[in-house]
Order: sequence, then structure tokens, then C-alpha cells
Amino acid sequence: MEQIKHNYIQVDRLKLHVAEIGSESSPAVLFFHGFPEISYTWRHQMIAVANAGFRAIAPDYRGYGLSDVPAEPEKTSFADLVADTAAILDSLAISKVFVIAKDFGAMEPGRAEADFGRFDAKTVVRKIYILFSRSEVPMASENQEIMDLVEPSALLPSWFTEEDLETYAASYQKSGFLTALQVPYRSLLERVEPPNHDPNAPIVKAPALFITGEKDFFFSFPGMEEYLQSGIQKYVPNLKIIYLPEGSHFVHEQFPETVNQLLLNFLKSNKY
Repeated sequence: MEQIKHNYIQVDRLKLHVAEIGSESSPAVLFFHGFPEISYTWRHQMIAVANAGFRAIAPDYRGYGLSDVPAEPEKTSFADLVADTAAILDSLAISKVFVIAKDFGAMEPGRAEADFGRFDAKTVVRKIYILFSRSEVPMASENQEIMDLVEPSALLPSWFTEEDLETYAASYQKSGFLTALQVPYRSLLERVEPPNHDPNAPIVKAPALFITGEKDFFFSFPGMEEYLQSGIQKYVPNLKIIYLPEGSHFVHEQFPETVNQLLLNFLKSNKY
């Protein structure tokens, strides 16, 4: 991964870490990570798209990984993420991008912080990757916490190495998890209205691709599969969905070559 460059961009008195690879004159692809991920999660895809003639850009959100932590993490909002992204693109003189993103969910305020606080960063990331690579929704009982669901002897997924874990651990040792639990997880219901857009008609007309694993725990939530099959099309009419039979929640890390090829096919067919 040595070919990926690491820079910092000053935004709102914070230094935001941005990983980048590819020619500045190439069409840009912007990668958004999920939780507990950082820009490193897209390492396989960034190199693949750069080799195919694109410019790959992946920031760590404020308070994540190598980016600065805001003074009041609990007040960080989804609007900050939007504004930070715009500032990064302005700084790089990029006016148009492909967007590749993953994840987002919700956790109970206070409880998650206390749960995570019992362990070091490496242990937290290890437990999350083990838990959320399974096909069942992790549910703690009344007298139990999520982190307790992982036995100390449980093994990491075969596709996630100790080196990968060390990279995550070093980043979260710097940033902690306070901002990461706030945005995007607890900001999903925040209303952020794009300019010149009807807030009552949130239609994405651009071509879109959704790659998901059939064994993602996400499908255990009631109605989710039906929503993907019939409900989401009215909001994203030009959406194509591809299911990977053995794929988990971290399908892009689990099957990087397959995901890379699917992404490249989409990017090339919609290249600007």
C-alpha cells in the first residue's frame, strides 16, 4: 500500500487526513468509509481504480483515524461531514466525482462509549470486525454489552490480517471513538438539504450501483430485503443491485478482486 500518498488538508481549524493515489488529471473517485473503518478500508479499491486510470481520494472523517478530533466531539454533525467534504474537494480543485461509500447505523448514546471504554482501541476494532462479519445481528442481553459477545479466543475473519488490525488500532489510538460514534451513526436523522433541491423529493437520478453480501447481518432486519427489492427504486431509479452469495458486511475487504471488477465496470461505463 506504499503507493498511496497521505496528505492533510486544513478545514475549519482541523487537519483532515486524506489518502490519495492516481493522476490529478484523471476522473476522481471519492471513497467514504463506514464505522469502525477509516480510509484504509478502501486500500484494495483505491489501488485498483488508480491502475485503471482514475484518481482515488479517501478522507478520514473529522475525529476518525489520522484526522484531528474536534474540540466537542459530541456536537459533531452530519452537516460537518458534508461541509468537510466540500472543503476537501475545493482544496483539491475537484468539481465532479464518483462517490463510493459504505455503512452507517445507530448506537445508544453513552452505552457504547462505556462499552468501548473497557478496552484498548485494538481490542475494540478486533471485536467489531469479528461481530459484524457474521450473518446474525449482534444483540446483547439486558445484563450484557455488545463487546461481551466476542469470546477472547475468537479468530479474526480470514481476510482481515493482524497487520490490518494494527493499522486500525494505531489510528484509533490517536482519535478515540467519541466522534466516530457521533457521526455518522447518531446523525442519520439530521436534515441536510442540498442547494437547489426539493427536500420533499429526495431522488438520486445519477446511475448507482449497490454491492452487498447475501450474508450481511443487515438482511436480518425485518423488511430490509423487501425494501431493496422494491422500495428503494423510487428514490434511486437508476440503481443496480449485485449480491455476492458468501459476502459479509465487509464485502469489499472480504472479496476485493470481485468488488474491484464490479466497481471498475460501473466506473468505466459511466466515465465522464
